[in-house]
Amino acid sequence: HGGHAGGPAGWGGGRAGATSHHGPPERARRSFGDVPAVTARTMSIWELLLAFVVVLLMLVALLANVLVLMCFLYSADIRKQVPGLFILNLTFCNLLMAVSSMPLTLAGIIYKSQPGGDQVCHVVGFLETFLTTNSMLSMAALSIDRWIAVVFPLSYHSKMRYRDAALILSYTWLHSASFPIVAASLSWLGFHHLYASCTLYNKRPEDRTQFVIFTGVFHALSFLLSLVVLCFTYLKVLKVARFHCKRIDVITMQTLVLLVDIHPSVRERCLEEQRRRRQRATKKISTFIGTFILCFAPYVITRLVELSSVVHINSHWGIISKCLAYSKAVSDPFVYSLLRHQYKKTWKDILNKLLKRSSINSSALAGESRSRTLPQPSDFNDILLN
Repeated sequence: HGGHAGGPAGWGGGRAGATSHHGPPERARRSFGDVPAVTARTMSIWELLLAFVVVLLMLVALLANVLVLMCFLYSADIRKQVPGLFILNLTFCNLLMAVSSMPLTLAGIIYKSQPGGDQVCHVVGFLETFLTTNSMLSMAALSIDRWIAVVFPLSYHSKMRYRDAALILSYTWLHSASFPIVAASLSWLGFHHLYASCTLYNKRPEDRTQFVIFTGVFHALSFLLSLVVLCFTYLKVLKVARFHCKRIDVITMQTLVLLVDIHPSVRERCLEEQRRRRQRATKKISTFIGTFILCFAPYVITRLVELSSVVHINSHWGIISKCLAYSKAVSDPFVYSLLRHQYKKTWKDILNKLLKRSSINSSALAGESRSRTLPQPSDFNDILLN
């Protein structure tokens, strides 16, 4: 009938044919069925690969962040810690991103058009802008917490209480909500074909100047602000960590000099641990800052370059940069939670319960893990102790 005769580009003819033969129900079926089915058959290898990447990111993000949430609910020790509030907020942002924005991006890649109606896309675009900003500011809040814990350890509990953390989270929510509210009021939310996503998008040429200013301010007060805070706090932490490493190295060398009868293998192990200790703090700091830049910078730079009409951006690169931004929701659970000692112990206990292992075996496993790994505090003190 007329809906198929127009093909993917024939929206006008399809609407006329559908109205004359089937009425309003057919219009709804055509919008969500006929046209996507035609474009889905013409997917290129690149599009298939990008769709697979989005599915993989979505599944891993869901599993990893749900595991973090389970650890938070299972362990009373984790819930008592102030940084747990920031990690919980970051986890919820990542989960909502995985169930709202990622599925629509997947549908946009497959169907090469806006999935759902305008209202759905506006809601998802609002959430995508809010959640991305909120997750960035949550990482900045975590870096401030760990900076206080390391640089001011004696006054940490007086400077960073639950009330202080709640105030910081309140600010991150207000800050994050302000931009999508402005964008929604000015109708700057919609489906962007370059990223196959519902996000910030201006359809009116007369609003170009205002939208350029808004986009620049938005990325300056989200990505750039968070990056400056991360660099300042973590570099201060690294400076303190290196200072303590030097002190430990001096004590180690003095001990090795006094213990003249020590076995050569023991001496070599001490020196090897000394070398690893120097590198450990640098690796951790590089991971925190590096993952932030690697995941968010390509997307932010692409959004800014896109504002220039003289530069053409390949659609595949637009989706790749969006996937890199989504990958932060995958890396965050491992970088900030699951690879730390306390979370490792908690999710191993959860796994033991799920596998119905005996409590004796669980205790033995936990004791063995404790004997092999030095206890690591919840904050950045683990850099100094290790």
